[in-house]
Amino acid sequence: MPDYFKNNQELWDEKVPVHLQSDMYDVENFKKGKTSLNAFELDALGDVSGKSMLHLQCHFGLDSLSWARKGAKVTGVDLSPVGIQAAKALNTELGLDAKFVVSNVLELDKNLEGQFDTIFTSYGTIVWLPDLNEWARIINHFLKPGGTFYIVDFHPIVQMFDWGKSRIAYPYFNRKAYYEVEEGTYADPNADLKHGEYFWFHSLSETMGALLKQGLQVTDFQEFDWSPYNCMPNMTEVEDGKYVYFPKEEFSEKVRLPQVFSLKMVKPK
Repeated sequence: MPDYFKNNQELWDEKVPVHLQSDMYDVENFKKGKTSLNAFELDALGDVSGKSMLHLQCHFGLDSLSWARKGAKVTGVDLSPVGIQAAKALNTELGLDAKFVVSNVLELDKNLEGQFDTIFTSYGTIVWLPDLNEWARIINHFLKPGGTFYIVDFHPIVQMFDWGKSRIAYPYFNRKAYYEVEEGTYADPNADLKHGEYFWFHSLSETMGALLKQGLQVTDFQEFDWSPYNCMPNMTEVEDGKYVYFPKEEFSEKVRLPQVFSLKMVKPK
């Protein structure tokens, strides 16, 4: 068996310096007060002031720090030590009190203690995980009774496409690990990066089912026909700041694919 996580950790270690300088992440304006959060997650979680929050797969911490600015007591977790080092540096520079931990999310109970009012994860996270049952166990382990889990991520339907060729190339259901060599990165397609990556596909039923098995209860589930990110090849801006996958010449208002889904759950007291 290949070491999926070691490979992907090295991949994300290489991405961090590029992403820090990218227009997409816009770190300089973030330092001046711009939030990295979108309306989906802001509306769903509301006032987080004084609440403890665990942010899974936090990359280099912009969302974690955005929640900290809103008063949450945040702990961010990521596989990449380079990403966590950058998050800690930003936290210090901005005078915030977020904490950051290097860990494979599926082994987090070996590297972190405590429970949290809110657990948050977003945009391009579960595709890097082979086992959502273990992921859901970790979430249940760290979530306080009465606490809220929230995920917003790219919809598995749009993940089925070869974005560059506008054709279905991947399965809806999780069958196996996929390995591809990525050139550039979603935040900077022209970056001088070339690295192999392992990833997995997860249906909505797999994602929700793993959490339901842990006893979490659904309070809200939504699907959206637009994305806040222009992070795939061949995306079309349909309104200001709203993007859909499909090049302009193929896009039709009559056929709007789901681009993003969100799921909010609570742990019974």
